[in-house]
Amino acid sequence: MSSWLGGLGSGFGQSLGQVGGSLASLTGQISNFTKDMLMEGTEEVEAELPSSGRKEIEAIHAVLRSENERLKKLCMDLEEKHEASELQIKQQSTSYRNQLQQKEVEISHLKARQIALQDQLQKLQSAAQSVNSGAGGVPATSASSSFSYGISHHASAFHDDMDFGDVISSQQEINRLSNEVSKLESEVGHWRHIAQTSKAQGSNSSDQSEICKLQNIIKELKENRSQEIDNHQHEMSVLQNAHQQKLTEISRRHREELSDYEERIEELENLLQQGGSGITVTDHSKIHEMEKTIQDLQTDKVASTKKIEELEDKMKDINKKLSSAENDRDVLRMEQEHLKVENRQIIEECEHLKLECSKLQPYALKQSDAVTERERILPQITPVEDEVIRLQQALSDAENEIMRLSNLNQDSSLAEDNLKLKMHVQVLEKENTLLSQEKEKLQISLLKLNDEYEVVKSAATRDPDLNSELHDLRLNLEAKEQELNQSISEKEILIAELEELDKQNQEATKHMILIKDQLSKQQSEGDSIISKLKKDLSDEKQRVHQLEDDKMHLTKKLDMKKDKLIQSELVLNDLHLTKQKLEDKVKDLVDQLNKSQKSDRDIKKENSELKEHIQQNEKELSRVRDELTQSLNRDSDSNFKDDLLKVREAEVRNLKQSLSEIEHLNDSLNNVAFDLKVENEKLVIACEDVRHQLQESIAGNNQIFLEKNTMMEALKMEKGQLEAELCQAEKRLLEEANKYEQTIEELTNSHNLSTSALQLEHECLIKLGQEKDSEIAELKKNIEQMDIDNKETKKILSSSLEEQKQLTQLINEKEIFIEKLEERSSELQEELNKYIQALRKNEVLKQTIEEKDRSLGSMKEENNHLKEELERLKEQQSRAAPVAEPKTLDSITELESEVSQLNIIKDNLEKEVKHHQKVIEDQNHSKMQLLQSLQEQKKEMEEFKCQHEQMNVTHTQLFLEKDEEIKNLQKTIEQIKSQLHEERQDVQTENSDIFQETKVQSLSIENGSEKHDLSKAETERLVKGIKEREMEIKLLNEKNIFLTKKIDQLSKDEVGKLTQIIQQKDLEIQALHARISSPSYPQDVVYLQQQLQAYAMEREQVLAVLSEKTRENSHLKTEYHKMMDIVAAKEAALIKLQDENKKLSTRFESAGQDMFRETVQNLSRIIREKDIEIDALSQKCQTLLTVLQTSNTGNEVGSVNSNQFEELLQERDKLKQQVKKMEEWKQQVMTTVQNMQHESAQLQEELHQLQAQVLVDSDNNSKLQVDYTGLIQSYEQNETKLKNFGQELAQVQHSIGQLCNTKELLLGKLDIISPQPSTGSLLTSQSAESLRTIKPDLSSESSKQEIEELRKSLHEKDATIKTLKENNHRLSDSIAATSELERKEHEQTDSEIKQLREKQDVLQKSLKEKDLLIKAKSDQLLSLNENFTNKVNENELLRQAVTNLKERILILEMDACKLKGENEKIIETTREKQTEYQALQETNMKFSMMLREKEFECHSMKEKALAFEQLLKEKEQERDQVMLALKQKQMENSAVQNEVQHLRDKEVRLNQELERLRNHLLESEDSYTREALAAEEREAKLRKKVTMLEEKLISSSNAMENASHQASLQVESLQEQLNVVSKQRDETALQLSVSQEQVKQYALSLTNLQMVLEHFQQEEKAMYSAEVGKHKQLVAEWKKKAEYLEGKLVSLQERLDEANAALDSASRLTEQLDLKEEQIEELKKQNELREEMLDDVQKKLMNLVNSTEGKVDKVLMRNLFIGHFHTPKNQRHEVLRLMGSILGIKREEMEQLLNEGQGGVTRWMTGWLGGGSKSVPNTPLRPHQQSVLNSSFSELFVKFLETESHPSIPPPKLSVHDMKPLDSPGRRKLDTNISESFKDATESRSGRRTDVNPFLAPRSAAVPLINPAGLGPGGPGHLLLKPISDVLPTFTPLPVSPDSSAGVVLKDLLKQ
Repeated sequence: MSSWLGGLGSGFGQSLGQVGGSLASLTGQISNFTKDMLMEGTEEVEAELPSSGRKEIEAIHAVLRSENERLKKLCMDLEEKHEASELQIKQQSTSYRNQLQQKEVEISHLKARQIALQDQLQKLQSAAQSVNSGAGGVPATSASSSFSYGISHHASAFHDDMDFGDVISSQQEINRLSNEVSKLESEVGHWRHIAQTSKAQGSNSSDQSEICKLQNIIKELKENRSQEIDNHQHEMSVLQNAHQQKLTEISRRHREELSDYEERIEELENLLQQGGSGITVTDHSKIHEMEKTIQDLQTDKVASTKKIEELEDKMKDINKKLSSAENDRDVLRMEQEHLKVENRQIIEECEHLKLECSKLQPYALKQSDAVTERERILPQITPVEDEVIRLQQALSDAENEIMRLSNLNQDSSLAEDNLKLKMHVQVLEKENTLLSQEKEKLQISLLKLNDEYEVVKSAATRDPDLNSELHDLRLNLEAKEQELNQSISEKEILIAELEELDKQNQEATKHMILIKDQLSKQQSEGDSIISKLKKDLSDEKQRVHQLEDDKMHLTKKLDMKKDKLIQSELVLNDLHLTKQKLEDKVKDLVDQLNKSQKSDRDIKKENSELKEHIQQNEKELSRVRDELTQSLNRDSDSNFKDDLLKVREAEVRNLKQSLSEIEHLNDSLNNVAFDLKVENEKLVIACEDVRHQLQESIAGNNQIFLEKNTMMEALKMEKGQLEAELCQAEKRLLEEANKYEQTIEELTNSHNLSTSALQLEHECLIKLGQEKDSEIAELKKNIEQMDIDNKETKKILSSSLEEQKQLTQLINEKEIFIEKLEERSSELQEELNKYIQALRKNEVLKQTIEEKDRSLGSMKEENNHLKEELERLKEQQSRAAPVAEPKTLDSITELESEVSQLNIIKDNLEKEVKHHQKVIEDQNHSKMQLLQSLQEQKKEMEEFKCQHEQMNVTHTQLFLEKDEEIKNLQKTIEQIKSQLHEERQDVQTENSDIFQETKVQSLSIENGSEKHDLSKAETERLVKGIKEREMEIKLLNEKNIFLTKKIDQLSKDEVGKLTQIIQQKDLEIQALHARISSPSYPQDVVYLQQQLQAYAMEREQVLAVLSEKTRENSHLKTEYHKMMDIVAAKEAALIKLQDENKKLSTRFESAGQDMFRETVQNLSRIIREKDIEIDALSQKCQTLLTVLQTSNTGNEVGSVNSNQFEELLQERDKLKQQVKKMEEWKQQVMTTVQNMQHESAQLQEELHQLQAQVLVDSDNNSKLQVDYTGLIQSYEQNETKLKNFGQELAQVQHSIGQLCNTKELLLGKLDIISPQPSTGSLLTSQSAESLRTIKPDLSSESSKQEIEELRKSLHEKDATIKTLKENNHRLSDSIAATSELERKEHEQTDSEIKQLREKQDVLQKSLKEKDLLIKAKSDQLLSLNENFTNKVNENELLRQAVTNLKERILILEMDACKLKGENEKIIETTREKQTEYQALQETNMKFSMMLREKEFECHSMKEKALAFEQLLKEKEQERDQVMLALKQKQMENSAVQNEVQHLRDKEVRLNQELERLRNHLLESEDSYTREALAAEEREAKLRKKVTMLEEKLISSSNAMENASHQASLQVESLQEQLNVVSKQRDETALQLSVSQEQVKQYALSLTNLQMVLEHFQQEEKAMYSAEVGKHKQLVAEWKKKAEYLEGKLVSLQERLDEANAALDSASRLTEQLDLKEEQIEELKKQNELREEMLDDVQKKLMNLVNSTEGKVDKVLMRNLFIGHFHTPKNQRHEVLRLMGSILGIKREEMEQLLNEGQGGVTRWMTGWLGGGSKSVPNTPLRPHQQSVLNSSFSELFVKFLETESHPSIPPPKLSVHDMKPLDSPGRRKLDTNISESFKDATESRSGRRTDVNPFLAPRSAAVPLINPAGLGPGGPGHLLLKPISDVLPTFTPLPVSPDSSAGVVLKDLLKQ
């Protein structure tokens, strides 16, 4: 199924790839089209530049639209591909279902793990609740809820109708479960944390969870803050760029406007000059108007100067801003260096824009010219008004620019820039409308002025009286001219200022020109960047396609890898199975080993029994010898002796049989051992194979893992590259947008006059910007989708990695398992070695048995000799009694001597036995004494323990009361010293008295024991023991004295130390009294009281911890002691088992050694136990010492706490001392806690070891119990069997009684019939014997098994086994007795049953019944065996469970250790916090306690007096207690003396411990002094800290107030942000609705695209079908060509083969030719001889011919005649020719005669040639030979060569011996001889194929070798009738050149 799906997926992927290719080609066509469009657009622009700016922008807009559509189409294609991939995934979901099943298994595992974790959680929670009972814990609802959630989401099973959604949901469920597991683990850790903290401090549990939450929140806030900072930085960089660009634009505009103003000023000056020259000509009206205009101008000038000043101020501000901007520029130069590369590209764009600007400039100039012309067209009167208007406009423009600058400074984003551009456009439009209105108004005013001028002219002509007025006006004019001159001077001043401004302007214009050049360059670069970006976009699209293809490939590879993983899992499963099989094999081997062990044990038993039998036989032989000696005295008892000898012989035979059986068993055991070895080797090999396979699989998995890693890294690299490219593209797009905005603004500035034309262009550009933004947004969406896809792939890869990890874990587990198997195999090998050793022991035993057999044989021979001697004696007695007497006397004397010797040996043996018994009794006595002494030691130890505990109690009391004694000690130290001296003297006297008393008592006890023992040896031993005891007592006394001295020294040291301490205390008291007098006393008292309280709290807490630790320690110790007891018991049991084994092995050697060893072992065991007890006691002593130290200080504090508020205020010195003591005590507690922890760790390790031992022992015990129960069952079954057999015996007896009755009846009838031996009796006897053998065998087997298993398991049950043995022996005896009775009865009845055939049937039936019973018993046995195997399996399962539990325990222990470590850390932290907290509390409590101190001061003095009285009383009580303690010490010393007797070896240890304790005491004292000093230093430090903390408190309170204020501000800001967010939400809702509409449009476009795609697919299919047809035709043609060439090849190969065969045959022929040449040379020699002979013969023949020339031989003619008829008709004419030639007829005449018919001669020739003699018989030819003879000779020769090219037999050797000598005269004989030799050669060459070979068949008759005289060249025509010399090759040596090939040789041969 998976392979089919894989094929389908690959096909679908190919089709998708084709679709992608077609789409890529489509996009390529579109991009080409867009390029063409661009080219056309550029050509049109070049053609119509001055009037087609708008067209150019429209073309660009169209191109951008087309690109936008293309991008949309690409998006659609990508969406379609996504849908296709989804379909593919759905189809592949079936292959994923297998994986999902695996995931379900993983879910189950995870759930199991979750449940386990939850159990742990619940346990931890319960622990936490138990600890937090006061504080209150957190409820464990989270775990339960998560668990229930996990359960609810559990997928029940997979169905067939599962979709990809199900796959995803299951994957999500897996992820969720893993998350839940991780959560649970974190919760577990949290609960552990809570449990640990709650032990130290219950209330911190909830705070910590809150802290964790707060920490998480802080992390999230930090991440958010970092993201926001990044965003803000990005926005800041964008804003800075925008601000710089705007500043440059504004500066440029300002400079342009300044240049315009300068031009206008120049024009105004020109106009003014013209006006000055024309004043004289013009009229008064004009002058009046001029004056008005001048006034207006002055007012305007004043206003303009003010405005100029304002502008200058603004310019200063702007300069300041520019300086700040320059600073910013310096900052941004670093960024500009990075952006230089991009600037180069922008320069190309700017160049392009330059060209456009250069093209647009003439157009703009024309427009400006048109404007200037219009202005010049106006009359010269109006320029001043126009200038005024222009100035007004310039002012408005300047104001607008200032506003714009302020607005620009306020701008924060690109969107606002766009809005301002729109506003700027609207403002320009409004200004344009205003300008047009003002222009209209000016035109109206011009018309009015013209009319007025005409009126004035007419008035001038009409009124001549106006001259006077004109004169006045001229005067006025002169005045005005003066004013004008002033104004001109002012103007000149202004012009100078303007010139300065001009210079500044020129510099600004130069700067502007440079900026313009730069901008043009940047524009050209921007264009180039746009083109490059387009190319990059296309490249990125191609890369996207490639990435998609790569993604497809990756998915395919992933599928392949998944398949591989599945295969590897299958392989792993197979390996599992093989491992299970191997385990089964191992189990079987173990079973076989157990069986072999059992058989070994059986053999050992049998060997021991055989040894016993041999001993019995020896005893019996000795008895026989005694009896023989007696029998010599008694002749009458000879028959009895013979019977005895027979019995002995029968026993010897039985022994031999048993020996042979044992040998067989040993052989079988050896075989079994060998088989086991072989199987072990096989198992080892199999394990190695499995290991190799696992290694290979691991290597494969590692390779897969590496490949996947490389794939992941490659994908990550590609993703990173894509992201980088996308970021670059986004940056470029943003830059482009900025550049476009710059260009738009420049265009707006350049076309301020033609605003109406440029408005449309602005709108278009804005739309384009919006469209670009939308495209950018869409591209961002696509990028996000790609990111999501990448994330999904990452998730899939991570899941696959997890699977790989699981596989690696599995492999690791397998390796561990293999290691375990190897260990198991090593153990088995060790067991095998043990068994081999046991077998060797058996062989040794065999050898001993064989030696015994030899001795038995020798004894038998002696017996035989004795018998023979006895017989001789008897004969001698019978013959002659008097003669025999001396011989008999000699023999009797000999026998008597032997008897005497035997008696001596017997006496010696009895003595030895008695001696051994005595030794055993002595040892028993010593054992009993030792046991008594041990019991006494135990009692003494118990007493010592009690005394020790009492001592501890007294010490604690003493230490408690020490603090109260300090003030009175100065008075009482001398008294105490004197008392101590007296007490020591008393102690010494009392000790001596006690020792004497104990000596007397021991002596009296020993005397009493002596009275009881009567034997001398024992008295001597006791005396020695007493001496030893006395020595021991002396040593003990010395030691006691030494100890007392040590105690005295210690007491003296202690007294000295106490005096020193008291002096120190006095000094401190004085100092404190001095302080009390000072005013700071009450404050210090309050502070100390607070410290005391804090320390009391601390002490209580630490005491609680200590109590818990002591409880735990005591519990661990009890467990440890229990385990040690168990181990000791187990060791004792093991020792017992070893002892018993040794007893069995050395039973026949010595009985006394065993007892001695047992006693030694018991003593060693007792000593071990004592060692353990002493170790435990020493540990207890250490712990008690530490507890004493701690409780000493603690009790002191407690005594103070009872009267806290009274004594505290009085005794300031006490408080200080207590503070110091508390600090010291704290350090002591720390040390004790650390010690306790170390001890607990050690105890835990010991516990683990003991637990492991206990588990092993418990397993052994369980096994032994099972074996014991099995034995008991088998015993009960045997008893039941015995009962059944008894019942059957009764039945048989009853049947015998019936048979007896029938016998008596039949005897009366059958008196005549003689008794005959019947087979029935035999059968019955056989059956009886078989029954007898079966019963004892069964009983003996059961008893053996019982003995074996009980020896193994329970040596404690020896007594029961002995009783069972006795019962078995009794049963066997009873069975033997019954069998003997049966025999007797059968012997009686056999004679009767012989006559009775009827009883045979009855007995046969009974036999059948017995067989059935036996079968039933065997079935029962089998069932028992099965039960046993089941039990064994169960045991193995239990072992596995035990191992699992051990592992769990180890894990829990590790957790416990971790928790302890964490607890310690937490305790330390809590302590630090508590100290700080307490310090703060103390500072707070000081003020409250100040008032109380003064009130309590008066009470304290009264209480001091009472305290002194109480102290005196307590001292008296202490004296009494010291006396009691001394008495107790005396008692303890007496007990110690008794203990020291048995524990000499332990003295060294105790001394070492004493030294260690001394050192410890010294160290502790040193540490106390150090700690006191450290405490004082700490006090100073703490006080400093308190002051610091107070300062910190004040600062922290201020900080808190500030923080609260800030928090309130933050809350307000957050509320504002909330409002903003709500607005943004509304905006996003609107955007959503817009996007939904876009989605609908996309859906429509998708459907259109699908239609187009289908059309494309149809066209492609048609193309493909046409191409496929062509390809098929081509393929068919090529196939034909290939077939033709193959045929040619085949034919060429055949020819080659033939040529090779011919070459081979030629090579063979050459070899044969060489041989033939050698033969020919030999034959030539023979021929020379023969030729000489022939010459002689020819001479004779010539003579004969001369004599018989005219005669014809009748016989020859007759043969020829007969041969003529015998020959076939075809060849008869040749015979006739021969006859004619013989008769002398010419050839021509013969041919004439024979023209009628044709015939041939074959057999006829043979008859003729053999005519001389009847040596060759005339045999008829075979038909197939006749047909063959018709063929030509060349054909026959070729066939001959073919047959010869396959040689079967080597070529013949023609020798002279083969030739026959000439016998008869005539040529025929010779011919025949030669022909026969040739025939032999041919026969020898061709084997048995002489009659088949057509070439050799006619050579049966000889052909003449030499041309006969009669036959000339015109002789017989047939080749066969020609002589051999002509027809056949005569094999002359051919001169064959080395160059000539075998083929040439063949041809030459054929030519010959």
